[in-house]
Amino acid sequence: METRKPRKERTGLVVSNKMDKSVVIEVLRRVQHPKYRKFVKRTSRFMAHDEKNECNIGDTVRIMETRPLSKNKCWRLVEIIERAK
Repeated sequence: METRKPRKERTGLVVSNKMDKSVVIEVLRRVQHPKYRKFVKRTSRFMAHDEKNECNIGDTVRIMETRPLSKNKCWRLVEIIERAK
């Protein structure tokens, strides 16, 4: 029997929850500039599946890669790490 590869996980901030059972997560990462060696902020936005509609804007969440659920959605919500204040 073959073993599955571990799924990718990301931690980010919820920036939109206007859809039904979907949220937009913004993931921030710091990369070093190849020439100048300064660290630059880069952001990526992912659509994630939120089955119970429990996320609010500003929450810090963990998402995991999954099979494609729609045209843009191939991540799902694992847990809410910190609620927005």
